[in-house]
Amino acid sequence: MHSRVTSHLGIPACEKDAKALQFIEEMTRNVDSVQEKVLAEILSQNANTEYLQRFKVGGATDRDTFKSKVPVVTYEEIQPDIQRIANGDRSPIFSSHPISEFLTSSGTSAGERKLMPTIQEELDRRQLLYSLLMPVMNLYVPGLDKGKGLYFLFIKAETKTPSGLLARPVLTSYYKSDHFKTRPYDPYNVYTSPNETVLCVDSFQSMYSQMLCGLLMREQVLRLGAVFASGLLRAIHFLQLNWQQLAKDIATGILNPRVSDPSIRECMSKILKPNPEIAEFIIKECEGQNWEGIITRIWPNTKYLDVIVTGAMAQYIPTLDYYSGGLPKACTMYASSECYFGLNLNPMCKPSEVCYTIMPNMCYFEFIVHDPTNPATISRDSPPCLVDLADVEVGKEYELVITTYTGLCRYRVGDILLVTGFHNSAPQFKFIRRKNVLLSIDSDKTDEAELQNAVENAAAILQSYDTSVVEYTSYADTKTIPGHYVIYCELLIKDPTNSPSHEVLSQCCLAMEESLNSVYRQCRVADNSIGPLEIRVVEKGTFEELMDYAISRGASINQYKAPRCVNFTPIVELLDSRVISAHFSPAAPHWTPEKRRV
Repeated sequence: MHSRVTSHLGIPACEKDAKALQFIEEMTRNVDSVQEKVLAEILSQNANTEYLQRFKVGGATDRDTFKSKVPVVTYEEIQPDIQRIANGDRSPIFSSHPISEFLTSSGTSAGERKLMPTIQEELDRRQLLYSLLMPVMNLYVPGLDKGKGLYFLFIKAETKTPSGLLARPVLTSYYKSDHFKTRPYDPYNVYTSPNETVLCVDSFQSMYSQMLCGLLMREQVLRLGAVFASGLLRAIHFLQLNWQQLAKDIATGILNPRVSDPSIRECMSKILKPNPEIAEFIIKECEGQNWEGIITRIWPNTKYLDVIVTGAMAQYIPTLDYYSGGLPKACTMYASSECYFGLNLNPMCKPSEVCYTIMPNMCYFEFIVHDPTNPATISRDSPPCLVDLADVEVGKEYELVITTYTGLCRYRVGDILLVTGFHNSAPQFKFIRRKNVLLSIDSDKTDEAELQNAVENAAAILQSYDTSVVEYTSYADTKTIPGHYVIYCELLIKDPTNSPSHEVLSQCCLAMEESLNSVYRQCRVADNSIGPLEIRVVEKGTFEELMDYAISRGASINQYKAPRCVNFTPIVELLDSRVISAHFSPAAPHWTPEKRRV
């Protein structure tokens, strides 16, 4: 056994960091025994729940009994039980602890956000993982206690289920908790944004005041961040649109009247004082409309960007590089609404090399071997062989299955992970993708069935013009800010004298948006993090050319299917070179944060 932390991770920046790094070492050295203990704790804590009793676990806490009796499930299989809780059933269905609220996932089921029941003590477990991030970062970036972080953090609208329990995203829950609001002062984790600016549900007022604070403290900013890469780009776009008003506020010391939230106005009155020097600097940097390297020009002491750039967010890396002059991008942690999983022990690595070390104390982890050519179909009749955390093999892909303290048992999260190595005995995983997700711009996730349904709704409009959709594919266009969905369609127009007009095709765009899930529509309407959907009509024969191209690259002519989503540059360029006309959604789709009728 190593007695000193430095053997693996490095020399801690302070005593508090030393304890955190020691904890990481202990957890990762004893993965299997920690996992055994975690499962026993979960099973004994929830022994009397309806769910475990349904499968006759009988109070057993060992792995063999658990694995032989409790099935592997998807959200759809436990949704009726979740519905009961949402409708007011307070009996211990999943957890012996009372359900404190629902966390709404960015994944959807039947077009609505998934609801994840959670318990109060889970906040402590999430806080524990957060507390490990800066001690690791301090090993790689010295001096972060000498300045501040400009983090664009936002809350989203919350709703109530019929039971009276709140339903809201996990980060909204965290930012509204005392863990965040009354967090102790930590010189390594000081934000430019006051809590009041983060906790305003109006996205314009929140972004405006956070950007204003960031500009006023520009010399003190040592790192810029948002949750996702798309969020940081949205902040830069916001600066491009609002720099003149921001500079005016700084020059005069008077806050834009559009920011009307009383708590923001009160806290900004202490921060905002006339500063013509900063105002002139912002005007000089922005008025020429040259945005290359804008992050390092305005915030010259920035050492890195703290954003998620793995999975679907990798598409934003070139744009981030353009705005930041290629600053390092740190992906610090791996988490979901269901549970927080692990952290990146080498946060300054290249985005393509990011791997997350699973912390075995967070929940009980199992893995289904994932063969991309033959995805596992799991039923009660043919249970799969699941692999434990300590037994995964380097180079193999797995689908993640978790059993949590909140009462989820053998739940398929839907993430596909690749084992890249180990830290002590803890596996390190590269996030490959979400299962079945075709399109994603922000927190939205659109799968093939949803896209197909949306196209069918558009095709129904075209029927009255004797026009049908021959073939289609899609593309997440992130060259615009915000990004937007592009649907390439080849149309068969049977009567050229009655062909659909530009207005009709624009209405097709809106019809598609109306039929996409609620997370997409919230991103469009409330968050403005996705732009209007675009249909690009391509020439007749375009999809045959696409097939010829695929076959020339080795695809089987017998098994060829038109891809429902494209991102390979030559294919996108081929499609774009065949576009006859382009049409955008003329209005925002319908979305309201109404009361959950589950």
